Amino acid sequence: VWNTIKFTILAVVLEMALGLLIAVFVNSLKRGQKIMRTLLLLPYLLPAVTVALSWRMMLSANYGIINQFLKGLGLPVFNWFMDTKTAFGTILLIDVWQNVPFVFLLLYASLQSVSENQYEAARIDGASEAKTFVRIALPMIKPGIGALAIFTFINSWNHYFMQLIMLSSTSNLTISLGIAKLQAENSTDFGLIMAGAALAAVPIIIIFLIFQKYFTKGIAMGAVKG
Repeated sequence: VWNTIKFTILAVVLEMALGLLIAVFVNSLKRGQKIMRTLLLLPYLLPAVTVALSWRMMLSANYGIINQFLKGLGLPVFNWFMDTKTAFGTILLIDVWQNVPFVFLLLYASLQSVSENQYEAARIDGASEAKTFVRIALPMIKPGIGALAIFTFINSWNHYFMQLIMLSSTSNLTISLGIAKLQAENSTDFGLIMAGAALAAVPIIIIFLIFQKYFTKGIAMGAVKG
């Protein structure tokens, strides 16, 4: 449970923060926004199995390009997925790398909905770019941030596929992988399996009930479009 809580909190914070920073940066560009959008979305468009296997090859302890690069610099190399000191951070980094583009895209769409006239009025009043963002853009996209945070939380909490492919150490298992392992070892103990499933579902239900007004408002404002 602690692995899942830690992974979810770090993933949500990093993905939301990086996605927002990138969205603000791209939205401020005068030229090249379309090219930047395309390049930034590439990691998210790749199939999860492709991402997992590509990173596994690059981070291979024996022939991975990352370890070869570190070795060339005279730095220590790591068994990224087997070492308990690096496995958690490696999986988190890969998850953030793949999912930040999704956060960026939706926050960028929200920023695009803010009228340019409001920005111009703030600049005429002498407001800096930072103050303009905090006082005008941020309040308007806040519902979208709330809705997106719920999506990101659910995605991170249910994180399964990437870890299934990459991890072999039981010390870094999250709830989803733990339940799968529990089911494999206790296939006839349905009470224990259902208890594990309930443990995984309850936090998602609680988070949704607490923040559902932001989720609903974000959907209604068009922050998240189906």
